[in-house]
Amino acid sequence: MKIDTKLVLAGEPSPRLMGAVVVPTFQSATFQYRGAPGEELRYGRYNNTPTHQVLQQKLASLENAEAAVVTASGMAAISTTMVTILKSGDHLIAQNCLYGGTLELFSADLPSLGIEVTFVDGNDPDSWHRALRPTTRAIYMEVMTNPLLEVADLKQVVAFARAHGLLAIIDNTFATPVNFRPLEVGFDLSLYSCTKYLNGHSDLVAGAVVGRRELVEAITSRLKRFGTCLDPHACFLLYRGLKTLALRVRCQNQSALRIASFLEQHPLVRRVYYPGLASHPSHAQAAALLDGFGGVLSFELAGDAQFADRVLERLRIAVVAPSLGGVETLVTRPALTSHRGLSAEERQRLGIADGLIRVAVGIEDVEDLIADFSQALEGAAT
Repeated sequence: MKIDTKLVLAGEPSPRLMGAVVVPTFQSATFQYRGAPGEELRYGRYNNTPTHQVLQQKLASLENAEAAVVTASGMAAISTTMVTILKSGDHLIAQNCLYGGTLELFSADLPSLGIEVTFVDGNDPDSWHRALRPTTRAIYMEVMTNPLLEVADLKQVVAFARAHGLLAIIDNTFATPVNFRPLEVGFDLSLYSCTKYLNGHSDLVAGAVVGRRELVEAITSRLKRFGTCLDPHACFLLYRGLKTLALRVRCQNQSALRIASFLEQHPLVRRVYYPGLASHPSHAQAAALLDGFGGVLSFELAGDAQFADRVLERLRIAVVAPSLGGVETLVTRPALTSHRGLSAEERQRLGIADGLIRVAVGIEDVEDLIADFSQALEGAAT
C-alpha cells in the first residue's frame, strides 16, 4: 500500500472492534488477566493497551519497520533510546547542530552517566573519522537542522556506521515519513517528536521510536521501568491526527516553497534558508534524499533584532509561538527561543543572526500567508 493508504488502514483491527470504524480509546489502566498460555498482560504503563497497539503498528508500517513504540514526549523517545543502547564507558558521535533539548541531554546528562559524546559536522565525514573511538557505539543525526535546515549526506552516514559497527540513529521529526523514511536508507532507529507533524494539531505532547524489533523491544522494556508511557487519550489523538498526515505535509511542502521563493526576492530579506531553494547549500543532497522539502523555513532580515520584532508584531495570520508541524503557521525568532541559551558569539558562529525568523508553515491558503508576510515586512519598514 502507498503511504496515504497506510495512514488510514495500517494497524486497524480485523474484525473491527464492535464494528467501530474508528478505534476507540481504551481509557483503562488495567485489564483482566488470567495467565492463560499466550495471554498478554496488559497494563497502561506497558504501552500495550489496544489503543497503543493499533497506533504503534500504524507507525511501524509507515517506514516498513518491524516495530514501533510511542512515548510521553519526543525527549522521552530520545533519552530512553540513548540510555538503552549506551552504557557507562560508551561513546556517542552526534551532529553539532541539534534541537536544544537533545543538545542539553547529550552535553550534560549523558556525560553524568559516564557516556562520552563528541559533536561533529554533519557534512564533514573527516570529522566523523576523527571522532571515532574503540568505545564508539552509535552515531546520531537529524534530517534537517534547526533553524538553518541543513541536510547532511545521510547515506554516507549510514555507510560510515556500517563500516565501523555503529548504530545509526536519526531524528526524523522535521521530514516525517511522508518526505523521508530513514530505515529505507539503512538507519537502525528513526525517532520522532509526535507533538509536531505526526499529530499535526498542536494539542498533545508525544514521541515515538521506530526500527528493528530487538532494539524497539529493549527500549520498550526500559520505558516500562522509566514510566514514560503515552496516555491512552493522547494515543487516540495521535492516531486520529496521523490519518491526515500526507495531506497536511504535502500542502505544507508546497506552501513553504512558495513562501521561501517570495521571501528570497524581497528587498528587505537578506537570505532565506529552505532546502527546496536552489540557493540553499543542501539543496542537491535534499533533492536526492527527500520526497519533499518540509514545511519549515528561516529567513534573515536586512535589519536588526528590533526590525525582526516589528515584523513579528505586525503578522495577522501567523502566530508568534514555538514548535512546528501544526495546521497553523507559527513563527519564532530563534535567538529568543531555541537558541536563547547561547551567547551572541556562539549564535553568530552557528550562523544564527538576531534578525533570523523561523517559519513553520501551516495549511492556511498560501496567498493569504504571502500577503501577511508582505504587509508585515512593509509595515515594519515604515
